[in-house]
Amino acid sequence: MSENLNEIHNLAVFCASSSGNDSQIFKTAYEVGKLMAEQDIRLVYGGSKLGLMGQVAQGIMDHQGKVTGVIPDFLKTKEVVHDSLDRLITTQDMHERKLTMNELSDAFIALPGGFGTFEELFEIITWAQLGLHRKPIGLLNIGGFYNDLINMLEKMCVKGLLKKENLDILLVSDNFEDLLGKMRKFEPKPVPKWMNKNQA
Repeated sequence: MSENLNEIHNLAVFCASSSGNDSQIFKTAYEVGKLMAEQDIRLVYGGSKLGLMGQVAQGIMDHQGKVTGVIPDFLKTKEVVHDSLDRLITTQDMHERKLTMNELSDAFIALPGGFGTFEELFEIITWAQLGLHRKPIGLLNIGGFYNDLINMLEKMCVKGLLKKENLDILLVSDNFEDLLGKMRKFEPKPVPKWMNKNQA
């Protein structure tokens, strides 16, 4: 088995457009950007300069990294778009935004966030479960932020509502570099037979 199955050159990051009140999370978001720049990984994200989103972007730009922002047109009047990105893509709506981020990215991670972060994370996991992509997905569990969510997902498996093999699609760590290592070694499951239209 190869030690580096997945090359990650473009990483989509889902996280809050708010700063929150946890200094560890806020500082770690910036550090994620810094570490991405040091490894020559381009950030693909929602395009805002606010909150944790802005921290990740600033961390990578302060260290000469590259950033692609993807934002729907209607949010340009409501969110403050980062004006220093080397690439900004405007989409017609939220669905096109997610499709574009998927197309541009080799992998995905979620930092702490709210409804929008959860929605993006679970949609991209669902796409993987259905065989629509085979890219690694990581959850950066800063300071145990996602402990309750992880417990809920494990309970879903116990109750027979989620297969363990599908839960295993989501890679978890409280350390970004460790998470990146898991994502590089991730081996996607075969596409389910019922999804393969060419299967007899």
